[in-house]
Amino acid sequence: MNVIEKMSSTEKLVSEFQRVKSSLKGFLSLREKAISEFERVGIPNRKNEEWKYSDASALFKSEFNVEGLKLKVGKHDIDKFLVPNLNASVVVLVNGIYSEELSSLENIPKGVVISSFAQALAEKPEIVATHFSKYADTTNDAFVALNTAFASDGVFISVPDNTIVKNPIHIINIISVGLPLVKGDKEGFLIQPRFLFIIGNNSELKIVESFDASSSQAKNVCNSVAEISIGEKSKVQYYKLQNDCTGVHLISSVNAHQQKESHFDTNTITLNGDWVRNNLNIVPDAEHCETHLNGLFITCGNQHVDNHTLLDHRKPNCESNQLYKGILDEKSIGIFNGKIFVRRDAQKTNAYQSSKNILLSDDATINTKPQLEIYADDVKCSHGSTTGQLNEDAMFYLRSRGLSENSARNLLLFAFAGDVIEEIQIEPLKIYLAELVNQRLKK
Repeated sequence: MNVIEKMSSTEKLVSEFQRVKSSLKGFLSLREKAISEFERVGIPNRKNEEWKYSDASALFKSEFNVEGLKLKVGKHDIDKFLVPNLNASVVVLVNGIYSEELSSLENIPKGVVISSFAQALAEKPEIVATHFSKYADTTNDAFVALNTAFASDGVFISVPDNTIVKNPIHIINIISVGLPLVKGDKEGFLIQPRFLFIIGNNSELKIVESFDASSSQAKNVCNSVAEISIGEKSKVQYYKLQNDCTGVHLISSVNAHQQKESHFDTNTITLNGDWVRNNLNIVPDAEHCETHLNGLFITCGNQHVDNHTLLDHRKPNCESNQLYKGILDEKSIGIFNGKIFVRRDAQKTNAYQSSKNILLSDDATINTKPQLEIYADDVKCSHGSTTGQLNEDAMFYLRSRGLSENSARNLLLFAFAGDVIEEIQIEPLKIYLAELVNQRLKK
């Protein structure tokens, strides 16, 4: 057995960083600090409380190419990933690499910058330095640290003060290895896009991010990290759709920092994917912030979907709401771990959290852990979790009105999912997702 074979997965990735670090653009000291934190923490397994039900170490038993594979993708190849009737600017990443050729930026207001993260690193290092790795914690999250060390491309968006971006920005992540890997190559790709969104004061931005895969190989990992800075009185809507992701393991971290009187709404819809972990870390860091987190996941087969949320209330007079719903079938596994943290100074906080789940088979599993950690005494906070099966009385009623068993089942499940779908504020996207959910429930 050679030395490489004896190395742990963590050590192999650290070694890869040392090999490629000279080719990474800028922030070398920050990157080296991040890889040191990654080495210290290591790839999490079930011994880590935050990863108790999701053993990430199992994903990294193979060796990965860490440098993105450039593929020739034509505009017709992305048509199937577009949202019908959505008047949006389209940004396309192929294996984590920004494609200017495939992207289409239209009706962008004056002063708004939308570019590749690589271009921002080269042309706007001062702006990037102000925000890069300021909201995503590298000290306790191994995958944030790993992404920070290797981050070379992705999407950069900057919105100046007093600017409303009317049309949504649709970020399409296409994950594909193209031709089969030749003998001697490593077994898969570790794709690590980085997103940095900076929204000024009194501004508005809508982002739709979708993940789609055209590969059936199950040894590719996409580890994405997004940092979002939301200025005073600004409003941001962030929609994440994980669909057609068979053969890809997704690890996603969204980290948002809110300033005074800002609004942040995010919806995470997971309809496909072999192994998915979504981390949302939101910090309302000034008074009168409002935050809404909604999620829907529908699983079957051996799929594994894990949603972790943290709302860190630091200042008084803020409000947050969380609603996550899961529909699980066959031998699939779902996890929801939501934490509301209310600091001593965050008086008059209103924070609510709800996790509701339906199990369609005896072999499906859901693990839920809603948490409240409160250090202020003048607050209104609550959390709850329910898990059950389809209502037999409702099924009987619908069957007695002439519906088939499958039709009655799908109608009840769609109604259950409808609470989350209704929270989507972009009408064409709502219609599109409703149809995707409807199709998914019929499978």
